[in-house]
Amino acid sequence: MASEPFVQTRKNMKRKLTLSFLLLFATSLLAQPESPFLEGESGYSFVTHSLKIAGSTLEYDTWTGYLPMRDEAGELKANVFFVYYRKKGERAEKRPITFTFNGGPGSSSVWLHMGGLGPRRILMDQDGASLAPPYEIVDNPHTWLTHTDLVFIDPMMTGFTRPAEGVDKKEFLGYEEDIRLVGDFIRLFTTRAQRWASPKFLAGESYGTTRASGLSGYLQKRHGMYLNGLMLISAVLDFSTIRYAENNDKPNLLIFPTMAATSRFHGMAGKSDQSLAEFLQEVETFTQNEYSLALLKGDQLSEAEKKALADKMATYTGLSPQFIQQSNFRLQVGPYNKELLRDKSGETVGRLDSRFKSYDYKDAGERYEFDPSYNATIYGPFTTAINDYVARELGYQNDLPYEILTGRARPWNYSNVQNRYLDVSQTLREAMTQNPYLKVWVANGYYDMATPYYATEHTLNHMFLKPQLKENIRLTYYEAGHMMYIDLPSLEQFAKDVRSFVEWGSGQE
Repeated sequence: MASEPFVQTRKNMKRKLTLSFLLLFATSLLAQPESPFLEGESGYSFVTHSLKIAGSTLEYDTWTGYLPMRDEAGELKANVFFVYYRKKGERAEKRPITFTFNGGPGSSSVWLHMGGLGPRRILMDQDGASLAPPYEIVDNPHTWLTHTDLVFIDPMMTGFTRPAEGVDKKEFLGYEEDIRLVGDFIRLFTTRAQRWASPKFLAGESYGTTRASGLSGYLQKRHGMYLNGLMLISAVLDFSTIRYAENNDKPNLLIFPTMAATSRFHGMAGKSDQSLAEFLQEVETFTQNEYSLALLKGDQLSEAEKKALADKMATYTGLSPQFIQQSNFRLQVGPYNKELLRDKSGETVGRLDSRFKSYDYKDAGERYEFDPSYNATIYGPFTTAINDYVARELGYQNDLPYEILTGRARPWNYSNVQNRYLDVSQTLREAMTQNPYLKVWVANGYYDMATPYYATEHTLNHMFLKPQLKENIRLTYYEAGHMMYIDLPSLEQFAKDVRSFVEWGSGQE
């Protein structure tokens, strides 16, 4: 049995520890900012950071964690993971705020977050190639936080976002289901963070541009939230422009300029005294005229016409006329990526960014084993970046796997467009018509084979906007791929372009 002095000492130690804990807790409460969320429910971490940019200091607060989504009866339906950056020292009602997400569907927001928009980014080579693991996170002087606050959102089954216990994930996996979840998150977040008076923007990449366009209509109709602008990065609004089918020639036509650019990059096409812009202007003219008319004829092409067309396409792609004819003049992503360098080096070129290349087990075959611009370039670095950054720098702990780009967001429900191609361009047209102040910025990568720039132009040209509304759309182009910001020169221009757009959309230009 312990002696009395020891018992007394233990009691004193316990009392001191309790007082120390209470003092520490009180101090931490005093250090917390006025919370934009309901205490005890959101479960987030809060940290303050600063960043040196061009000789000045950018100070900002960061909230990281879950925003619980409940129905009107108060039942928990989902926990949506977010990271919120707010610049210090500015009035919220004057400061723009941008809600950002990537695509997939099934992708987390890691690519925009750790690639170009956030205050910290994964260090890559100058052209966006991966460095050796375990990789390094560095300050991002090109962060969008200099001119807009940022909210990175992970949709259902991406990042740490999950359905509540007993709720089927299928309630959130589908075009309409996803729009409701993300749209209702934005509404709730805006209310809790007291940002209704702020200029509001959405930034989406890839399928995230589909989501952003859908949200432009949903937020207006459901919540009366009229936006200042949309940033559409590597856009796909009309899926008939990228989905190959025997009865749909659009993708074959609209990918062709990107294939030509890719062939030129790898030394298989183009003239030495011709710039990329000049080369593509020539290719686009051919695509819009000779090529489109030839595909329209189907099997009615004469032998002379077939030979002339194959020879012209071979000039622009470096592929053999025989391969082109064997493909019925309809080149596709996959076979093209495998064929381009087959006889030169045996390498395959990437889909997300066709500047990158790698080797398969066999040089033979119609399709590559993996996308060199994803598996061998960005997947490893970005996965390391977000897992390390969230835990170590943002102070948020979660034992769930952070889902980067997952098949767990399946099956995806497209029942709203049963037996049709999903097309949100008319939703965007309607939103822009009802809100004539809505601005749209579209960022395109010349070497993006997932969402080709020419397909995006085609979609925008078929929205039939009135001339005064079409002036609300800006397009920019970069000599990089789907994630153009991994290329350092493109990132620098990307940041300048978005600053100009935010000032324009906020009425500050």
